[in-house]
Amino acid sequence: MHCCSIKFLVGKNTSVSVRGYKFTEKGNLMKLGLTFASGIAADGESALQICRTAESAGFESIWCGEHVIMPDSIDSKYPYTADGKIPAEPDTKIPDPLIWLAFAAAAAPTLRLGTCILIVPQRNPLVLAKELATLDQLSGGKVELGLGVGWMKEEFDALGIPWERRGARNDEYIAAMRALWSGPHAEFHGEFVDFDPVTSSPRPVNGSIPVIVGGDSEAAIQRAAKIADGYFPGEGDPERLGKLMGRLRSATEDAQRDPDSIEINAMFGLQLADPVAGIEQMAELGVGRAMIPSFLFAGPGGLDRLSELGEKLRPLTGD
Repeated sequence: MHCCSIKFLVGKNTSVSVRGYKFTEKGNLMKLGLTFASGIAADGESALQICRTAESAGFESIWCGEHVIMPDSIDSKYPYTADGKIPAEPDTKIPDPLIWLAFAAAAAPTLRLGTCILIVPQRNPLVLAKELATLDQLSGGKVELGLGVGWMKEEFDALGIPWERRGARNDEYIAAMRALWSGPHAEFHGEFVDFDPVTSSPRPVNGSIPVIVGGDSEAAIQRAAKIADGYFPGEGDPERLGKLMGRLRSATEDAQRDPDSIEINAMFGLQLADPVAGIEQMAELGVGRAMIPSFLFAGPGGLDRLSELGEKLRPLTGD
């Protein structure tokens, strides 16, 4: 398993390898990720401080989201709030996730590096494949690609990228990137991506980069079932999470894949009043990684609270 992870030992230590990446199966080791969405640790010094603190506290990974721009007027409904409004101001600092992760990795080199969520249909897949593989090489094979197809039509419009069929575009981009990562002289011929034999180097340390599909829609579940190495619905309520996981398991079986090959990532925040019990509950559901929002540690005393959480959970690790 990867080093410096918070691990909750709940059963026999077995694992499954998918595209060169080792996942825990249900009943094994829990990992903790720290997620950054908007505004938190957007400047250099605060980013270094919180990432070093997370590393010392036993966190396994850090995750960074993105929006290229924030339109002044947004009619699109944000899917994760009751009122459909994104909890961010137009001038909220949202760093580029890959540049931010590269900066943070130099300060906390044992942490895995994930995007949460990168909007793949907005990117050129050949350029993105190179960027991800470069970061993966520099970090020693620690990169994970958490992706989504986007919810904000206004952002796509500003970038000049078609909103329609963005899901199909996303899936083809992933297939094209995996082809580029598979070896030299790769070629790909699809509807949105078409290239004759080319070589993209460097390539990922482990041959590919794990893909984590985000979202709780039926389309996201079907996408995860067909192409993902991991799933992150952005949900932390145990009842709703369990239902989503059940739907994913059924969809994965329909796709003739092993459901246990898809690692479940779940939001962990409501459970902080009793974090030990919360970790136990997630482990029982079969969650592989608990994702904790960094905004919970904003403000005075935030780094101390982060360290204290790590200390509370440290007796549950296998270290």
